Amino acid sequence: MGALLLLLVATVAAVLAGAVPVSAHAALTGSDPQQGSVVQEAPSQISLTFSEKVATSDGSVRVYDPKGKQVDTGDVADLGGNSYGVKLRPGQPDGTFTVTYQVVSADSHPVSGAFTFSVGAPSKTTVPVPGQEAGGGVVGGLYGFARYLSYAGFILLVGGAAFVLACWQRGAGVRPVQRIVVSGWLTLAVATLAMLLLRGSYTGSGKLGDVFDLDLLSDVLQTKTGAALISRLLLLAAAALFIAVLFGAYARRDEEDDAEGVEESEGGEAGEEGVEDVVREADGTEPGGTETDRPEGAGSEDDDELSDADDGSYQRDLTFGLAIGGGVVAAGLAASWAMAEHASTGLQAGLAMPLDILHLLAVAAWLGGLVTLLVALFRAPSDAQIETAAVRRFSRVAFGSVLVLTATGIYQSWRQVGTWSALTGTSYGQLLLVKIGLVAVLVGIAWISRRWTTQLAEAPAATEEDRETATGDGADEGASADAVGDGAGAGVADDGAGASAGAVGDGGRDDPERAAQLARQRVAVATAREKRLRDADPGRRGLRRSVLAEAGVAVVLLAVTTALTSTEPGRTVEEAKAANAAVAPDTQSGALALDMSFDTGGKNGKGVVRLEIDPARVGANEMHVYVQGPDGKAHDIPEVKVAFTLEAKDIGPLPVVPDHIATGHWTADGVQIPMAGDWNIEVTVRTSDIDQVTVSKNAKIG
Repeated sequence: MGALLLLLVATVAAVLAGAVPVSAHAALTGSDPQQGSVVQEAPSQISLTFSEKVATSDGSVRVYDPKGKQVDTGDVADLGGNSYGVKLRPGQPDGTFTVTYQVVSADSHPVSGAFTFSVGAPSKTTVPVPGQEAGGGVVGGLYGFARYLSYAGFILLVGGAAFVLACWQRGAGVRPVQRIVVSGWLTLAVATLAMLLLRGSYTGSGKLGDVFDLDLLSDVLQTKTGAALISRLLLLAAAALFIAVLFGAYARRDEEDDAEGVEESEGGEAGEEGVEDVVREADGTEPGGTETDRPEGAGSEDDDELSDADDGSYQRDLTFGLAIGGGVVAAGLAASWAMAEHASTGLQAGLAMPLDILHLLAVAAWLGGLVTLLVALFRAPSDAQIETAAVRRFSRVAFGSVLVLTATGIYQSWRQVGTWSALTGTSYGQLLLVKIGLVAVLVGIAWISRRWTTQLAEAPAATEEDRETATGDGADEGASADAVGDGAGAGVADDGAGASAGAVGDGGRDDPERAAQLARQRVAVATAREKRLRDADPGRRGLRRSVLAEAGVAVVLLAVTTALTSTEPGRTVEEAKAANAAVAPDTQSGALALDMSFDTGGKNGKGVVRLEIDPARVGANEMHVYVQGPDGKAHDIPEVKVAFTLEAKDIGPLPVVPDHIATGHWTADGVQIPMAGDWNIEVTVRTSDIDQVTVSKNAKIG
């Protein structure tokens, strides 16, 4: 139980680690007027072009004049392709205008940003730069948490049910296995409902108070993502019926078959002798006599065989029906992701969506089955231990799932990344490399589990004493016997012992303290028997450890996968970067490099920070920060932050937090410089928990 608790803690930690603001999955690739440009006359319309289709609403694009007054008409028009426009009111003054946008990309993620252009000549502007990125804040964290839970619930629901039907049909009557599947259903239902309520605020204001805004909810229901979430809830209703049949009629039928098998095996000889005695009495035949006539109805054995065949046929038909119905529901649930996220947009969407469904189903069959196997190994009662054949069947299912995951994963990786540079130089590519590494670790542990599987012995059959212990009768007798032994003394006759036992039994009923002691003894006896049965086979002990390790890695893998769904694909990043380079103004300088010495005053607090910006022009830039010690060697420090301020235009500070990629090396992609000018660049370096300093230099950019 302690191991399962640790696994739960790891799950929560992974969820909290993955609940970060999402990155945009569509990028602004152009605008008219261009960002940072100066035009002679105020345009009648502002147009924006994105790297993919986006969803807009009234107010998605806003334009402010130099005094901060909104001057657009509010109606956003689709101009064709990936371009969208908003009209300006006539009679606009000269000066610097600010354009803000907040839209939803085709794969359901919010995208926001801002840029400026000037009419006549640049001027000061009082428009504040939005302080929170779309999809961030408390609402963004809650939405990310719900997204993780929805994946986890899907895996437990589909994987657990598939494990029962394909590998261990007796597991339908095992309570811990039932709890896994039902918990998956509840988790997915609650997470889906939470995402539906959070969606409007997540893609809009980001305010927690807007979660229960009915107007926002109505708008969400008209979007592709809203339709997918509603479809998921409807499919969960069908899944509830599937679960009721699986753990109801199907489980009862399987239990009846098991009970008949036990009765036949235990009562074989005694039953045959009893039948012979009855026949002799009916015929008046002596025990040693010769039987000349068979009683009427002796052919009922043939009827029993036909009945057994009918029962077997019914069970097979029920299994087949549940497999088909459950497969349809599972594919529908997987499609609610595939048709609303990454696979639904971009290159070869028609092929990507069905492959994404296969990918999700394979993940559920492998990881969900793994969790169910873990629960069966640790929590199944002694009279319902999982059979070796069931473990080996799951081993084959897991192997097939890994093959499907590999094939579909390679295709999806190529589709979302595209180039080797995007694999190593973008956040999406780096997360993908982490995921590949975790999958490799998981497959390695699975190989160890497969070796343990080949060494498994059959689960020890539960004796009558074990079955009584499971129901509490055997424990009662054992505890009573212990109590009698304690109070009677050695050398007491049988009658005396019986009297003592009765007295102790009466005393246990009258004395609450004694009753509690007997209850503890019963629990101890039952626990000891359970442990003896579980540990009877060293192969099962080894398998439990390796499966637990697999489950721990799977939790982290799921967190990384959730983060991937919230990260801008590498292919999109590179396409947007190329488009920005193509439309950037001609007034640009080359790469900019600044060296700044720092001294935080603490131990190892001296060094040089070098900042490089390429191509150092208006629009998107690539930034690198290098930190060196006094000896000129690369030196790691806890934190580096950069801020850009254009004091002449009252813009900024614009903060940038680069990612650490190597010793003494930090980088950031897509650093936006809204307009040309003499920028003040501040670099904050922290060398310990308390030692920090900010150094700055001015540089002309654009």
